[in-house]
Parts: sequence; C-alpha cells; structure tokens
Amino acid sequence: MTRRFEPCYVWAMDFRRVSVTALADDVRAGRTGARELVTHALERIDALNPSVNAFVAVDETAALEAAAQVDDMVAAGRDPGPLAGIPIGVKDLEDAAGFVTTHGSPVFAGGAAATVDSSLVARLKAAGCIVIGKTNTPELGWKGDTDNEVFGATRNPWNLEHSPGGSSGGSAAAIASGMVPLATGSDGGGSIRIPSSCCGLSGMKPSLGRVPSGGAEPPDWQHLSTKGPMARRLVDVVAALDVVVGPDATDLRSLPRPEASWPAALLDAKMPVRVAWSPTLGYAPVDDEVLKVCTRAVAVLESLGVEVVEIEPVFDEDPVRDWLTLAMAYNLRTLAPYRGTDVWKRIDPVLAASMEWAAESLTVLDVVRAEDACHRLNTRLVDLFHDVRLLVTPTCAGQPPPRGLDGSGMINGALDANWVRFTYPFNMTRSPAASVCAGLSVDGLPIGLQLVGPQHADLVVIRSAAALETALGFDEIAPIGS
Repeated sequence: MTRRFEPCYVWAMDFRRVSVTALADDVRAGRTGARELVTHALERIDALNPSVNAFVAVDETAALEAAAQVDDMVAAGRDPGPLAGIPIGVKDLEDAAGFVTTHGSPVFAGGAAATVDSSLVARLKAAGCIVIGKTNTPELGWKGDTDNEVFGATRNPWNLEHSPGGSSGGSAAAIASGMVPLATGSDGGGSIRIPSSCCGLSGMKPSLGRVPSGGAEPPDWQHLSTKGPMARRLVDVVAALDVVVGPDATDLRSLPRPEASWPAALLDAKMPVRVAWSPTLGYAPVDDEVLKVCTRAVAVLESLGVEVVEIEPVFDEDPVRDWLTLAMAYNLRTLAPYRGTDVWKRIDPVLAASMEWAAESLTVLDVVRAEDACHRLNTRLVDLFHDVRLLVTPTCAGQPPPRGLDGSGMINGALDANWVRFTYPFNMTRSPAASVCAGLSVDGLPIGLQLVGPQHADLVVIRSAAALETALGFDEIAPIGS
C-alpha cells in the first residue's frame, strides 16, 4: 500500500550525497526536522523497496512518533544526541523493540516481537537515531548472499541482476540505494565487508568486543562475529561507531572504550609508512577484473609515498575448514532444537544439510582444534605486523555475483563456491578490518580493497581507510535510487 506524506522542502537532497553528521547537525539546530528525514526515508522505501527488497519490515507510525519526540526536544532547547533524527535500518539478526527478529528463517519468523533493543540498537537510539525497520539477511546470516524463504532475495542497487553480498546485504542495499543513510550490520565471516564491497560502500569490522553483544542471551556466533554500523562513507561509519563502542557488563568479550576520539582520528587520516599487499593470501584464486582494480588502488597507495611490500603467503593454507567448523557449531546450537520437526523441512536445504553433517560428524575436539587454529593464524599476523603496520588484500575474490547462485560466486567466468576467501580469516584472528571501494569493474560493479590492522588497532585501520578513500576519490552512486 502506498503511503502519503507531506512534501519536504529539503529533499532535492539525496541521503547518499550528504553526511550523517551534517544531517544530524541540521536537526539539532532546527534547520531540518527529524520528521522530514524519516518521511524521506519512508518515501524512498516505498519507491525503491519493491525492486531492491532491502527492508523486510517497516513501522512508519512508530518511526514518525519517534521523530516527533526528537523535534519536540529540539524545540524545547534540549539536545537529542549527536545522531539526532537519523533514520536507520536494523539487520534482521539484531533485536529492535517492536519488531520480530526472524533471522531470515521460517523457524523464527512467527515469533513474538522483541521487547528490548540490542545493545547496539539501544546505543544508536540513545544518540538520536530512529529505527525505520528491519533489513534482509540470509537465514542465520550463514552465506555471502542475501536471500531466504521468508522474504526472498535482496538485489544489488548497482545492477538488480546481481547480489548485494551478505549477510548484511539488506543493510548495504538500503544504504546504496539511498533508502536510509545508516544501518546496522554484523560480521562473522565478512558479512559487513562483503556487502560493503559489493555495494560500493566503505565498511568496517571492528575488533571483536569493540561493539558489545550484551544482553540476556549469549551471542549467536560467540568468538567470530562482531557488530557495527554501516554507511556509505567512512566518516559516517566512524560517527556511529563513536556512540556504540565501549564496555557492556553483560558481554564477557567487550573491550574498554579507547581514550582517543574516533571521529578525531579522521583529522589525522593517513596511511602507515610501510604496508603489506597480498593479492592472494597465499591460497586464493582471484578474478582478473578484481585483481586489476585492486592493483590500481595499491598503486595509488604508492603514489602517497607508502612503501608497499608485496607478499604472497600470509597463511600456510586456506583456513576455511576451521572457520566452517566454528560457524556450523554455532548454527547447530541455534537450530538443534528444531531437527526432526515440521519446520526443519523449510530451512534452506544447504544449511539444513550442513547442520545434519555437523550434528553427526563434529566433535568437541574438532571445535577446540578450530579455536587452536585461530590462535595460530593470529600469531602469524603478529609476526607480519612486526614488519608492516597494515595488510592490504582484495575484499572478495570475485565480483558481485549474479543472482540465483545460492551463495556461490564467479571467478573468471567459472562458478566458485568460496568467492569470499579473503574475509573470514580475520574473523578468526579477531582483527579490525575495513573495505574501501577501489573502483568499478568494466561491467559497472563495485570492487573493494580490504585493509587489516593489528590486534585492537582499530584507529590505525580507520585512519588508513579514510586516507585511501580520499586518495581514490570514488564518489559514484548506484543507478537505482538516482
């Protein structure tokens, strides 16, 4: 059903062409109303979501009521917060009060609405953000594509015949098409970086524990997944990170808040003197077009005076088996109670088959040995970072894949089930890692370059990614939404 709203005088503007902080500053100063921002978001969702399918639930009444409260605070001379009036989408693996957290699964789609917000959503709302609705995700966030039986497939705003990546593909597509300027994501194997790469965004996976996963229930993917905000450009990601990082007593892994200001780090945005460039990590086949675009971006680094040391083997072998052991064990913990029930037949067949394998084959020792592998991968990075300050790789081994490949991708025209080989090792090491758009393929699809930093060196990654983003000067926006 089409919604009807009063026209807004500001909206010759595009969320993709103005920073989140500028929008919030206008709201705080009374130059723009929060209701105007929310109304614009709702209008863009109405116009674009039927073709993109980024949002799976929207509550316009609650969003407009929250916007009115922000405007009332401004009128009363009170400050609603540094992100006042910013409309956001919440990934459907994350609790937002009033919405069902379906996890993209028929198992949970009929559940009750959440009554409290996750720590991440609560902190964003406390800073003035307004939740518009929930964004799409693959079932339990298990693959690098965004589709599920409950809501269908999300499409890439750069080309609707291609995937936006996953598992935060709904959030990435919503931002890339201009539906909202900010959304939440989570990254257990690349799920912020992969869709950021596919949709032309700058994405950041913070160190594990920077953004807490507190609450009454244990986190889904324990030692692999970290949460964080997503936006089109790094300045907006950092503005949102600044209000959500910091300890939570209910999260055993949460880290103390760094003393330095996260936005202030952008004032000193620069690349380290010496970085490592690994086009394959020692094991990954790479699409020729991806390699060409990423190599060109690395040359830009060198033009900035950065000493680039090319290395092939970072790790002795692809750690995918150990990553899968952990990921499947975590998902089995979630889905085990539903094995043998009627709803099990509606679970994604590949996911269900992997769960059956995990239930029959995985042992406690397998899981512990996979954790041991995380330790060994990290010690390799410790050795590497004695010599360089940053590791640079492609974000994905393939371009944004055509739709309908069920999580697989394409590398040089051949089907490849593991086109995301560059991201999950750094979930295992808990490293901070960013993706910056390095440019477009000949077919006009975005390609990302990944920057990985030492343990807990989030600010190093932020400064470097911001410097690279500026040097590359990529400022094109997706054709859908323009």
